[in-house]
Order: sequence, then C-alpha cells, then structure tokens
Amino acid sequence: MRWQGRRSSSNVEDRRGMGGKGVVGGGLGIIILIIYTLLGGNPGDVINNNPMSGQPQAPYEQTAEEEQLAEFVSVVLADTEDVWNTLFSNMNSDYTEPVLVLYTQSVQSACGNAGSSTGPFYCPADEKLYIDLSFYDDLHRRFDAPGDFAMAYVVAHEVGHHVQNLLGISDQVQSLRGKISESEYNEYSVKLELQADFFAGVWAHYAQNKSLLEEGDFEEAITAAGAVGDDRIQMQNQGYVVPESFTHGSSEQRIYWFKKGFESGDINEGDTFNSDI
Repeated sequence: MRWQGRRSSSNVEDRRGMGGKGVVGGGLGIIILIIYTLLGGNPGDVINNNPMSGQPQAPYEQTAEEEQLAEFVSVVLADTEDVWNTLFSNMNSDYTEPVLVLYTQSVQSACGNAGSSTGPFYCPADEKLYIDLSFYDDLHRRFDAPGDFAMAYVVAHEVGHHVQNLLGISDQVQSLRGKISESEYNEYSVKLELQADFFAGVWAHYAQNKSLLEEGDFEEAITAAGAVGDDRIQMQNQGYVVPESFTHGSSEQRIYWFKKGFESGDINEGDTFNSDI
C-alpha cells in the first residue's frame, strides 16, 4: 500500500507502556474470555473494569519497526476518515470520526479492561478502536497473513463496526440479546461481523480508486480475511469445527463479503442480515 508521506490521522491516542491490572483473573480469566467469545458472548460483558488500569508502569520505548507500524495504522485511519466522511455526506449525514487507541498488554476502555489476547476491538460506548500492535506479528506468524494491506484490513474492519454503531445497526442487534435463543443471537453476531468485513471492502474499493493499492494488496487482505475465519481458527486450536459457535463467520463468508464490498463500493449492497451467505 502506498502510504509513506501521506496524511496521518489526528485521532490516535497512544497508551503504549501503560499497563492494566486485573484482566479477568489473569491467565484463567483470559481462557474464560476466549471461550465466552467463541460461544457468542460479548467480551464487554466479561472483561473487568479496573480503575487502576491505565497507570504508567514504565517509560515506553518503541522499536523502529513499531514506530513505522504506528505511523502506518494512523495513515490507514486517515484514509477511512476520508472515505466515510464522503459516504456519510452523500447520505446527508455527518460522520463522527472514531479514535484509535494504541496499547500494550492491556487497556481500559469504556467496555471494560481487556488484554492483548482479546485482539483488536471496537468499543461502541466510547467510539474507540483498540489495537495492540503486537497483533500484527500474530497475524503474520500465527495466521500466516503477512503484508501491510492485511494490517490495513484489520483497521478497516474495526472502523466498519464504528460505522455500524453510527447507523444504529449495532444497537438493533444488541437489543435482541435475551429476546431470542443463544444460537439465534449467535447468527446475528456473525452477520454483524460479516457486515464489518463488507464495510472494510468498501473502504478498500475507494483506496483502489485513489491508486493507493499496490500489486498483491488485495490478495493480502483476502488472505487475512480467510485466516481469521471461525472455522480455520477452531480447526487450528481444537482440531475440529463447531459452526453453531461461530461468532465472526467462516473463512469463505468473510472473504465473500470483503470482496463484495471491494467490488461494489456501495454500502447498500451490504445487507448481510437478509442473505443466506
């Protein structure tokens, strides 16, 4: 992706080096959090609020590689701001730009205290995206999805959740909790995640139109989307797949919706809730 020398976002909050304690009871809590999430639960219901988190632990010194990565995600965030400001304006609406929080190890959000094992996430309560940059090393080594555009896809996906929040879609899904069965709610959770993939594809569509993509970028995003499919992760972690416990969608579904957003660039084509895919 062509990003050097381009505008960085001013909506970046750097909390790296500021630790958080009490992440759901340490290692056991992390296991509980992972299981709860795989079963379709909302991590915000489990992660523990801790007023002590966010206190400076020690001066943080970033590596040159990390500095470059922080600059990169800031540029990607700026690109999403340009695209979504335009698309919301076309709908006669205002786009509220989210804040991207960079952190290490653990972080306090309005949704609670989360550790890096949670992975990148969006908190609708404070309209912020949270990313521990070490996740990108996991994306490369654990999920075999290298490349800068794979990293851009992750940012765009979380921004997609912000778009859903602004459009009221997230609230509509959340309002179903407790009114339908757990398995039915799980299906809506999957549809929500797939739509965020679609919105990430919409952003990539306009990035391509601005000639920001380089050869192989689209393939990097597709690889990343497939790598974080529930079926692939479950097979990797436990050796078998349980579709009923999916919360983000299969690799095939995630690739399909990202590609659809990329090819159409039309947010009206992203009704995942009324699709059989």
